[in-house]
Amino acid sequence: MTAAPLITLNDGRTMPQLGLGTWPLKDREAEQAVGDAIGLGYRHIDTARAYGNEKGVGRGVRGSGVPREELWVTTKLDGKFQGDDKAIAGLEQSLKLLRLDYVDLLLIHWPLPKSGKFQSTFRTFRKLQQAGLARSIGVSNFTADHLRTLIDGTGLVPAVNQIQIDPTIPREAQRAFAAEHGIVTQSWSPIGQGGDLLQHPEVAAIAEQLGRTPAQIVLRWHVQQGLVPVPKSKDPERMRSNLDVFDFALDEQQLSRLAALSLGPDAGVDSDRGGH
Repeated sequence: MTAAPLITLNDGRTMPQLGLGTWPLKDREAEQAVGDAIGLGYRHIDTARAYGNEKGVGRGVRGSGVPREELWVTTKLDGKFQGDDKAIAGLEQSLKLLRLDYVDLLLIHWPLPKSGKFQSTFRTFRKLQQAGLARSIGVSNFTADHLRTLIDGTGLVPAVNQIQIDPTIPREAQRAFAAEHGIVTQSWSPIGQGGDLLQHPEVAAIAEQLGRTPAQIVLRWHVQQGLVPVPKSKDPERMRSNLDVFDFALDEQQLSRLAALSLGPDAGVDSDRGGH
């Protein structure tokens, strides 16, 4: 199996291009899943305060036997930690639950634009980064307009925007804005929700053509576009299969067939209300 390659962020740090998502695993499940994933070669783990599993994720990380500096751990802070330096206590609590000295990536979980606090929150994130508690900082579920407002209002550019993406929900405007500003786009629910995408005849046909699983085809679609998918699973065999997408490629015709699955720019979760 080929390990996930590293992708360079705009702050100069490098992040593995495929990670393990942990929503909606509970602590015990998360500990087991993270331990299994790291044993299979994963070096990128994604969690959030709102998932309620940071304690289990931390146990899985610490029990893996892999040096901390070889792992990439992301967490996210939700709305109650926005504004007025509230993120300082929020990250301190997350680190206590994780029992880690720092996270590799800290994200604002949702923009919540009506509250008007994501700019001040990101300034606080910058303080946490300068203190070494979060090595890289970014956002999640931000539209292009949210990103523009953040950058214009703070002079700071997030390293990452984690959003819902799959071939049916390509988020082209958000991805284009991010690319223009050197922001890496991460994909939550990268293989869809409910299994419909993986059963689509086009996906199944390409999978049969290449001798791969439908999930591998969809994850390869993400990877070839420079996205960073974080598929969730607690099944070791699926984890193994999900990571095994770096030794083949989709051709232009296959990419076009997948592009044709788009449901349009308005599909997917409303990022003002939040996502995973």
